[in-house]
Amino acid sequence: MLFQKKIEPRCAYCAKGATLEEGRILCAKKGVVPPGGRCAAFQYDPFRRVPPKPASLDTSKLRDEDFRLD
Repeated sequence: MLFQKKIEPRCAYCAKGATLEEGRILCAKKGVVPPGGRCAAFQYDPFRRVPPKPASLDTSKLRDEDFRLD
């Protein structure tokens, strides 16, 4: 699933907010707020949300025996 049905409200990815600089959002309703803030006027904008990076594969513990089909 690409998008969750229930998104936790955060000013960082609200349609009513604009990023000023790192750590500050300009909200149309509340003014300057932190990215983790929230209010009742939240409208989710999927283009503003940055998904977490996927986990990297740790290949240091793998051996040749792990890839054999005996």
